Amino acid sequence: MTRVTGVTIETKYHRRVGTHDVTNQVPPFTGYDVFGTDHVLVDAVARWGDPADATALHELGTLAGSTTAQAWADDAERQPPRLRTHRPTGERADQVDYHPAYHSLLGTAVANGLTAEPWTRPSGSGAHLRRAIGFVVWSQVEAGHGCPAPMTYAAAPALDHDPDLAARWVPRLASRDYEPERRPVADKDGALCGMGMTEKQGGSDVRTNSTLAVAGAGPVPGAAYRLTGHKWFCSAPMSDGFLMLAQAPGGLTCFVVPRVLDDGSLNPFAIQRLKDKLGNRSNASYEVELDGTWGSRLCDEGRGVRTIIDMVAATRLDCVLGSAATMRAALTRAVHHTRHRSAFGAVLVDQPLMRAVLADLAVESEAATLLGMRLAHAVDQGESAFLRLAVAAAKFWVCKRTPPMVAEALECLGGNGYVEENGLARLYREAPLNSVWEGSGNVNALDVLRAVGREPLAVEALDKELAQARGLDRRVDAAVEGTLTAVRAVASADLVQAQLGARRLVQDIAVALQAALVVQYSPSVVAETFLASRLGDADGRVFGTLSVGSAAAKEVVDLAFAD
Repeated sequence: MTRVTGVTIETKYHRRVGTHDVTNQVPPFTGYDVFGTDHVLVDAVARWGDPADATALHELGTLAGSTTAQAWADDAERQPPRLRTHRPTGERADQVDYHPAYHSLLGTAVANGLTAEPWTRPSGSGAHLRRAIGFVVWSQVEAGHGCPAPMTYAAAPALDHDPDLAARWVPRLASRDYEPERRPVADKDGALCGMGMTEKQGGSDVRTNSTLAVAGAGPVPGAAYRLTGHKWFCSAPMSDGFLMLAQAPGGLTCFVVPRVLDDGSLNPFAIQRLKDKLGNRSNASYEVELDGTWGSRLCDEGRGVRTIIDMVAATRLDCVLGSAATMRAALTRAVHHTRHRSAFGAVLVDQPLMRAVLADLAVESEAATLLGMRLAHAVDQGESAFLRLAVAAAKFWVCKRTPPMVAEALECLGGNGYVEENGLARLYREAPLNSVWEGSGNVNALDVLRAVGREPLAVEALDKELAQARGLDRRVDAAVEGTLTAVRAVASADLVQAQLGARRLVQDIAVALQAALVVQYSPSVVAETFLASRLGDADGRVFGTLSVGSAAAKEVVDLAFAD
């Protein structure tokens, strides 16, 4: 006999079992310092940056781990932007409205100097490193608002090609004032910059762009042109200005396109639709028609690609940093869950096989973050030759490693990981993004081949970087020598043959750089775990197949995240 009474069930065998009793569930993942609990970031400030920056980073990290920031992220994700193409009276509006939470997220990024501020600081000041750390910390809250911040950061070096345009735009792009209202940039203290490169027929092959630019006196500073064409995939449509490529009579050229002209009128900028895309929902990606749209020429006609090279390098660095942030967010959620969830008679984190998985994820995350920090330090130091090759290799590898790493972290939560409210599902949808943005894996691999074949200073800089780890571990020595031998061979190889082996070469470069860094700077147990599982014949395996003991795996996990 079974009798239902209120919220309890009474049977012949069981009495008064509460159907709403909750046990063995994980407490909310909140109330921690995202910066202070990541020793890689803390150590990077002490090693390469200004220790005085730590105070502000702790404050940002505490906000990032708060219920307030998490609520912003949830609201911005669940209530995506809306496009209003026309006003009620019939005129075009081309207005994208965001939830207030999105403005809170982006406003915090701007207020903490995560846009173009470092380009206005003295070289060697550690400003790029501080900004990179802040970007990794704040991106763990929500990734969508992290699109306009990197584009604004990356626009500054491209704008330096024209001193007058740089003087007009860079101080506003570097400002900590967030002003989302649509006004002429001359009337604003702070501004954001987007980009419009890809078109329907070309994608990464920007030289096939069909947007046309015709010179003519107009209401923008410098050499004015009217642009006509269709940009296929742009983001952050409410930015104040955009760097755009178009075909001028002299060839592909880069232009600065303001959203609002100085007289307050709207520059023709017809948003056709918002993309229904994989990944975050908070940020608007869109297609736009340019029809006599005014732009200022940023470079000589025909030098558009050369002009945006510095921009590409900066956005690729942020792809590395953003992917490292996604890895870190996935790792910490997995560790938090397994420390509070029991199964088969024990807390998950205490079970040897789970511990091996978590340790594997931890060393992957640490190596990615450490490589990103080293690249940001290289920007501070002006190491352009090293960055030319290392950024493309790091972008290829770290972004490729992010989806499987996040998938494994999600599996640590089991079915709970598949539920949106736990955060990992959002991370999983976002994980492939950076591998596509600013050139897919093949594009980056080809860029590495070009650097190896045409820029001996880049190869020399790579050799110099890896040499700092020589003699510290025989496995690292072997990886370094093997990688450099392969690099030299590719420099003189047949182009077709070199392309067939390009991905393996780029992987080896990136892993050698990570190995050289962890053996110098990571705790010994982390370095040993990484080297034993990533070098030699150990690659190409699933996470959790470590050859280290359970005690070592526990130490790696504890070092990774002390909540």
